[in-house]
Amino acid sequence: MLLAHFVTIGCIAPGEAVHSASLPEPPMSQPPSSKVCPFLQRGRGRLGALAALLVLAGGLSLAGWLMSQPPRVERRPAPAPAPPLVEAVTLVPRAIAPSLHGFGRVVAEREARLASRVAGRLEAFAPGVLPGRMVEAGAPLAQLDDADLALALREAEAALDQAEAALSMERGEQQRAQAEYQSFGRELPAERRALVLREPQLRSARAEVERAQAARDRARLDLERATLTAPWRGMIQARLLGEGSEVASGTELLQLVDVSRFWVQAALPGEALAWLATASDTTAGSAVTLTSRGWPAGSEREGELLAVLPALEENGLQAQLLVAVEDPLAIIEENRAAPALRLGDVVRLDFQARERDDLFALPTAALRPGDEVWVLDEEERLRRRPVGVLHRDDDRVLVAEGLADGERVITSPLGQPREGMRLRIASSSDERPAVEAAAEPAKARR
Repeated sequence: MLLAHFVTIGCIAPGEAVHSASLPEPPMSQPPSSKVCPFLQRGRGRLGALAALLVLAGGLSLAGWLMSQPPRVERRPAPAPAPPLVEAVTLVPRAIAPSLHGFGRVVAEREARLASRVAGRLEAFAPGVLPGRMVEAGAPLAQLDDADLALALREAEAALDQAEAALSMERGEQQRAQAEYQSFGRELPAERRALVLREPQLRSARAEVERAQAARDRARLDLERATLTAPWRGMIQARLLGEGSEVASGTELLQLVDVSRFWVQAALPGEALAWLATASDTTAGSAVTLTSRGWPAGSEREGELLAVLPALEENGLQAQLLVAVEDPLAIIEENRAAPALRLGDVVRLDFQARERDDLFALPTAALRPGDEVWVLDEEERLRRRPVGVLHRDDDRVLVAEGLADGERVITSPLGQPREGMRLRIASSSDERPAVEAAAEPAKARR
């Protein structure tokens, strides 16, 4: 019955009154939109779906177009890089001497192996003749059995007495022959007269006497040589044989070392010799300071450069120098506080080199390959400069040519140095003199 009311063609507009009394009033809770025409609601849903499809298609098209377009990057000029920051030293010419040092081994200036000059049995060494003991010149050191030598001396003296007696008898015969020749009253030739006067017999007797005297002196000297004495003042280094040994002539018994002066044989490069002076009869050699790790801290000894040896060192082909050290064992009272210098010890030697004027001292880091340096000009730009190097060591380089007073030399490393590149100098390094910068590594090691 309710469907019969909607048979009429058309739709009732929302809110329009229905005049038929047969239609019941809708409940109050029903919304007004429930009265809308169903065909109008169906049209509106289709329009919404179509609009959504259009929006989606447009969004996809826009996204595809944006993705197909290349990115546009706004290019701006790159900022200029800041010049590298470097350290530099200011050059100041002055009188400088290089630091020359090396290592050397202590050797004896004079040593001797005392040998027996006669054969016999070694009876005993003199009291106090022990290794490490001092002996004076002429002091007895060892005594050999001299019984046979004493007998030989007695025989030689007896032979001498016999020869002198024979000479006296021959002189008597010569006087008798002289008297007979004078009584003969005739002059004979010189040769016959010499025979008549027994002159050959007299010369022979005199020769026998001289031979006997020489034998006596030799036997006496051998007896004296049975006692071994020190040729000069020194220290016993070693006893080579024991008491009671049978020795022959030339057998070594003792080793003696002169302790008044030792030598230290060191090696230095050949170019270092120009800075040193050797000793002569009128002038002293360069002073040398000796130190050793085995000495107490701060202990040192003084020496003098004596000579330069003619042969080079075999391993490094360096020049060999000889340094003399007086009283090496500190025996003299005034040297008792000094450390003793032992034979065979290895010591460090610091040579006092001669100074040379108008030199520039640079840190080793300032010297570049090919003996050149990097200099900062007035515009803070890098300039390469070849220099003449006089001396180089682990800490510094001494330059004589190629630099001027007041110039600034770069000490910092650079990855890609270029001629004329602009640099920035550290504010603290520009005021530091080159000599102070070169001396810092040596002070740090001390």
